[in-house]
Amino acid sequence: MLTAIIEGSIKNRFLILLASLMLFVWGWQSVQQTPLDAIPDLSDVQVIIKTSYPGQSPRVIEEQVTYPITTTMLAVPGAKVVRGYSFFGDSYVYVIFADGTDLYWARSRVLEYLNQAASQLPDQAQPRLGPDATGVGWVFQYALKDSTGQHDLAQLRSLQDWFLKFELQTVEGVAEVATVGGMVRQYQVVVDPDRLRAYQIPLNKVVQAIRRANQEVGGSVIEMAEAEYMIRTRGYLSNTGQIETIPVGVSANGTPILLRDLGWVQLGPQMRRGIAELDGEGEVTGGIIVMRSGENALKVIERVKHKLDELKQGLPEGVEIVTTYDRSSLILRAVDNLQHKLIEELIVVALVCVLFLFHLRSSFVAVITLPLGILIAFIIMRWQGINANIMSLGGIAIAIGAMVDAAIVMIENAHKHLEKFNHQHERPPDNAERWRLVTTASIEVGPALFFSLLIITLSFLPVFTLEAQEGRLFSPLALTKTFAMAAAAALSITLVPVMMGYFIRGRIPSEQSNPLSRVLIWLYRPLLNGVMRLPHVTLILAFFVLLSAAIPLSGVGVIYAPLQWAGVEGADQWRADFVKQWRHDHRDSPRIAQLASGIGFEFMPQLDEGDLMYMPTTLPGLSIGKAQELLQQTDALIASVPEVARTFGKIGRAETATDPAPLTMIETSITLKPRAEWRTGVTLDDIIEELDNRVKFPGVTNAWVQPIKTRIDMLATGIKTPVGIKIAGSDLATIEQIGKDIEGVVQQVEGTSSAYSERVAGGRYLDITPDRVAAARYGLNIADINDLIRAAVGGVNVTETVEGLERYPVNVRFPSAFRDTIEGLQNLPLVTPTGAQIPLRQVARIEVTDGAPMLKSENARLNGWVFVDIKGVDLGTYIQQAQQAVREQVKLPAGYSITWSGQYEYMLRAEKRLTQVIPFTLGIIFILLYLTFRNMTEALIVMATLPFALVGGMITAPLLSLFVIPAVYLVWKKSR
Repeated sequence: MLTAIIEGSIKNRFLILLASLMLFVWGWQSVQQTPLDAIPDLSDVQVIIKTSYPGQSPRVIEEQVTYPITTTMLAVPGAKVVRGYSFFGDSYVYVIFADGTDLYWARSRVLEYLNQAASQLPDQAQPRLGPDATGVGWVFQYALKDSTGQHDLAQLRSLQDWFLKFELQTVEGVAEVATVGGMVRQYQVVVDPDRLRAYQIPLNKVVQAIRRANQEVGGSVIEMAEAEYMIRTRGYLSNTGQIETIPVGVSANGTPILLRDLGWVQLGPQMRRGIAELDGEGEVTGGIIVMRSGENALKVIERVKHKLDELKQGLPEGVEIVTTYDRSSLILRAVDNLQHKLIEELIVVALVCVLFLFHLRSSFVAVITLPLGILIAFIIMRWQGINANIMSLGGIAIAIGAMVDAAIVMIENAHKHLEKFNHQHERPPDNAERWRLVTTASIEVGPALFFSLLIITLSFLPVFTLEAQEGRLFSPLALTKTFAMAAAAALSITLVPVMMGYFIRGRIPSEQSNPLSRVLIWLYRPLLNGVMRLPHVTLILAFFVLLSAAIPLSGVGVIYAPLQWAGVEGADQWRADFVKQWRHDHRDSPRIAQLASGIGFEFMPQLDEGDLMYMPTTLPGLSIGKAQELLQQTDALIASVPEVARTFGKIGRAETATDPAPLTMIETSITLKPRAEWRTGVTLDDIIEELDNRVKFPGVTNAWVQPIKTRIDMLATGIKTPVGIKIAGSDLATIEQIGKDIEGVVQQVEGTSSAYSERVAGGRYLDITPDRVAAARYGLNIADINDLIRAAVGGVNVTETVEGLERYPVNVRFPSAFRDTIEGLQNLPLVTPTGAQIPLRQVARIEVTDGAPMLKSENARLNGWVFVDIKGVDLGTYIQQAQQAVREQVKLPAGYSITWSGQYEYMLRAEKRLTQVIPFTLGIIFILLYLTFRNMTEALIVMATLPFALVGGMITAPLLSLFVIPAVYLVWKKSR
């Protein structure tokens, strides 16, 4: 069949050229239209449910909201993990689906099951689905800054919430505009309990009066003077004066009791659980652009920037929009770098073709297939919906060298045939003879070359079998490489023979006339003759070279392996002493010292995104005031490093379901200056080390991470560091103690940069425990006490004002003097059914206890997490050492379990899958080789070269300070 294709292409060469031209135009259009992003979207398919239950503690949120929702979501088809977070006032439930699930199908099923759970939730709880975005959705962030001081945080927040947010929400591709920081303006009705006693008015009557005073209705229409008039009442509250004059009741002498008679109304900030800060200079209000799933990140960012430029004209004088995070710089930098490398590769390939073929027109035939093959790959990428990113373009870059192989071999063979014809006939062939020679030369090697390209393509089959995050990471590379190789294979039997017929003509230089070929043959021939004369010596040397790869892979201690296998007493200790001495002797040479434990293995190399994120964890119980102070201090220290261009800090959570951050979590986006502006010799590792040394606070565990990768990992596994340990059980105090034990153990493991176990029971509570019998004597039940605590102490947003397009909450609560101390709480007035008023202390006990500052669960089991950051060691080696240490030193009570999480999960899953697929792939390649050679011995000879081909990579990896990813590691194990 391949022979017929070659002959048909040459006979219909005009159609082949026309089709190639059409593919070129189509490919060029595809290049212009292909979406650009920095990295593939590694996020799992997930649906987020955010439920607000204002004023409630994490334990109440967990029991009344999170637990009912998580247990219901476990039954959702395709859901593999249901992760719950219970914070003060908010519940987050993440439903993570199996790979390949359609996002919008998943959202519809979650909504269906959420309707079932709604009946189990409190009336005040309001569950909503999060945006249809993924873990890489935070593409752009900005801050509203007023350097003149004319606008306070409440005014900046209003600008963000009621002006910028709605305008930016209309931008194509934006799923959500999340607000962070600032202060929400709140009308605070402060009711004096003494006045309530004097007028004998219960608090719930005040709440009802405010709600009834904030209404507007329509009264249909009436006709007057042949015109229609629509009737409406004007009753919305819009200022403090209107609220103060709300009637609550009537006194005994008929005088109306207004709200101002019972207290006062003031403007103040609503309780907040998130703060934003810029450059260590003070608080600001910020906005986060969350991109819709599947959108073109670069285009969305460009549209947002354009929209912001338009909106700047509507900002008050002195207010400016400051960009704090812009992923487009990373996208353009990554893509531009790969584009330059692709162009360099094309130039190098062209030069090599010219140097070796020594015939310019023949070189053109080889080179022309490269851009066309790449454009065909882009056509398929566009059709498949694959973005242009560092992985997909990297696949094309890897394929370039192999793409030109077939064309070069066919050209070389055509040269041989033409040279032979010239020698036999002592004249060049005419047009018909040349086409016949080209056809013969193409048919002679074309099928074999096609099979060779097919084998190279099949070598990436194991990558296609990867699943979840590792599949999403590596599949774009494998797909684009396959597309490019497939295009090259098709062109080698269609376009290349046609181009050879047109361009290979005139004087064809012989191989001996090329000086470069003569030099290489002169160097190569003695070596070839030598190994052929001494075959046994060659095989023995090759075997020892193969064995030498065990040292960089497993460490220098592998030389003691034969003694250990033989059971020699003391061999284990000899090995350990030798490895220890090796590290000591070469401590000044890190790359050589690395051979003590081998090159190790990890899930993927660290991606340098160009920016950093500071994500420390603080001890629980941090107040909002101290959080603001700590955030500003850390930002100021970070901004003092010369290479830092801007810092935008956030502590707590933004107003979005995609940010389940407690008040103890700092997330500071660090924008670095261009590398050309860095101090001489300074690297990213140097900057991180300097930052780590500058930013040191008691109770704060530092973590310096990459923004995109960390956010993806947090949403996928909940773990923000490369290694995480999840402790599951039923009792928080026991979980916390196990976490502390593990923290102490892993801190002693070599390679641990930091380890922090969450203090899951480290929060502080004032527990109010009703005395049911005492309450019953006064005709009170638990609900009466709860209503008082919720409204008078916690404060209740009873309604909201309507001020044009803006809406602000109206809150009712007691003065701070009555609720900020235990004594004040004990004296809170309760109104009995008989009208008597008694203090709370007569029917309830108030005490200080410890509890959970937040609660986490996974598949409905309570969790506590240990975050471990590593440095100077590969992930695989570290996990092995840490697991062994934890097994030996930490004893688990019955009913408790630990799970190692983070990137380690991906590495294990990839290793397991590749263990199964690689032997199958090697078997397919062997079958293809046999079909090509029709000889078992020749096929086995080719397969036998595989382990020897890996030796070079294993030996040079330590010199380049590289680790082995699962694919390479498993191939080495199989070949061994």
